[in-house]
This record gives sequence, structure tokens and C-alpha cells, in this order.
Amino acid sequence: MNEVYDPDVQGRSQIRKQGEGGRVGSNRKKTTPEIRRTKNVGGGDIQPTQYRDRKDIGAQKPTEKREQQPTQERGSAGVSGKEAQRKAYRERKARESGAKTKTASQLLTKKAPQKSAHPDYKPKTGGAKYSRKERLSVQGKGERALRDIFRGQEKDKGADKKTAAKRASERMSK
Repeated sequence: MNEVYDPDVQGRSQIRKQGEGGRVGSNRKKTTPEIRRTKNVGGGDIQPTQYRDRKDIGAQKPTEKREQQPTQERGSAGVSGKEAQRKAYRERKARESGAKTKTASQLLTKKAPQKSAHPDYKPKTGGAKYSRKERLSVQGKGERALRDIFRGQEKDKGADKKTAAKRASERMSK
């Protein structure tokens, strides 16, 4: 059985047509010619990228995922009038002294449980043995030592040429 609605009523009402694939809202993705993002295909050709559908299409997020749920029963944190006044006084004095007070959203946020490492994970040993300053000094010493070695080789080459020239001149004078 197909339901038919009056066009005037349908425009104003909350009746919404479900999108394809069980999508909750309407499909707002651009068509292929409208897509500006491109990728290189090879051979100098460029094609528009294809969008992938989200995994959660068709499933409404449950309320406990969207809003924080109460941890205690209602009214369990009841405060007497005198206690409320005392608390307000302390908060006012803290504000005047410049202390930071938490907002409602900060008070309501829960800390996420700490994720444990994979059982096969082994942290790297060694790590940073030197500070930045020490590392640079060690590197500089090494570069200086190399420079000295190369200079020594250059001097030896020059000395070999000089001794060879002396020998040749001695041979000619004989």
C-alpha cells in the first residue's frame, strides 16, 4: 500500500523521505561533475575522486552516545539551603581571588578509560641518551676529527708530490 500525502501538508510537516541505503537525512553529496577534489590516475590523467559512504548510514546514534547519562539517582545529591549558601559564598570568593572554576560541561565530562598497549608491543630501548646540546657537541667533534683526517691526507699527497719532484730533479742533475 502506497501512502500519498497532500503536497501542502508534506512541505510543512515533519514527514521526511528516507535516503537511499537507509540514510537518515537527504543525500547532499555532489554529483561527479560538481566534485572539485581530484586524483591522478596515471598517464597524466586526472579524475574526480569517488566518495565512500559512511559505515553508520541508517543507524541513529543512541542517546547514551550523544548525551552524558546520569551516574546517580535523581535527587541523591540534595544540598540543604545553608550548604548551598556556603558553597555559593566559597565560589564567589574563589572567583574574586582569580581562581578558575570549572564550567558545567567541564564538570560533566568523563575521563576516557586509558587504552592499554598491545601485548606484543615492546618499547624501544636506548632512546635519547644525550640532550640536544650534548648531541650537537658530539656531532661537531666527529666532524672536526674527519676534517683533520682529510687535511692530513691532503698534506701527505702534497708531500708525496714534493718528494717525487725532488727525486726527479736529483736524477736529472746526475
